Amino acid sequence: MRSPQTLIEAVKFFSDKDICLDFVASLRWPDGVECPRCYHKGASFLSTRKLWKCKGCRKQFSVKVGTIFEDSPLGLDRWLPALWMVANCKNGISSYEMARALGVTQKSAWFMNHRIRLAMKSLSFEKMSGQVEVDETFIGGRARFMHKDVRERKIKGRGPMGKAAVLGLLERHGPDGHSTVKTKVIASRKKGTLQGEVRSRVQTGTEVLTDELRSYAGLEDSYVHNVINHAESYAKGHIHTNGMENFWSLLKRSIKGTYVSVEPFHLFRYLDEQSFRFNGRKGTDSDRFMAVIRSIFGRRLTYQALIGETS
Repeated sequence: MRSPQTLIEAVKFFSDKDICLDFVASLRWPDGVECPRCYHKGASFLSTRKLWKCKGCRKQFSVKVGTIFEDSPLGLDRWLPALWMVANCKNGISSYEMARALGVTQKSAWFMNHRIRLAMKSLSFEKMSGQVEVDETFIGGRARFMHKDVRERKIKGRGPMGKAAVLGLLERHGPDGHSTVKTKVIASRKKGTLQGEVRSRVQTGTEVLTDELRSYAGLEDSYVHNVINHAESYAKGHIHTNGMENFWSLLKRSIKGTYVSVEPFHLFRYLDEQSFRFNGRKGTDSDRFMAVIRSIFGRRLTYQALIGETS
């Protein structure tokens, strides 16, 4: 089934609930409907309820079962335009803006956004190679903008106190001809933490480009390690970390300008979102949309898990 190419086409196309159902079902079961419980290939469609009934286990199921849409009372006619917007808004879309656009509550829009971010999460374990830039940054509010009580609780000294550390790795000119990134929230910038992440994500023998942070010293035993001293210059030929710096600016622009406040507990989800859009920037809006919707299957996020409740 042909997918929309623009936002206006997507809104019109997915306004029909039957088309939404057929669209998602055709992607999930290209070779025929299969029961998500017993995997029996054979089910009768109950048109009045928009459900299937398995001829094997006799259980009923919807196309939402086993996806990020599972247990959501909202229809696919709202989910699919929401997915399009999150995938293609360069600086992200806030839950308040999403709520106004879809006619849902802010709480529902917030939950939807996080479910969509789960679909954006890369599950690739392939190591980076070629030329890889490695850099880290801190995410968090500036002390001068905090309320006095909050500042006294969070800020205990100078520097990055009260902020979350994030590590980024950028592979230049990857298999698709453009740079791609991987990001992760880290506990600290200590040598063991940073080098452990580099060694687990980058192939041995790769050229690794970093700044002069001492925690990177020692990588030369497994990599071609080149360092740029930012006190002297920001680039010497191909030796620089400007690619990662560019990604950090995009990330912070979306957090400060769109989301305003991000809890450290959820920061990794926003990293997944921005990394997805950055890595898919050479594609069209339709390409990014299709990449996300093909990743909705086999992933589920409950509200209790999202807010950290285990019981």
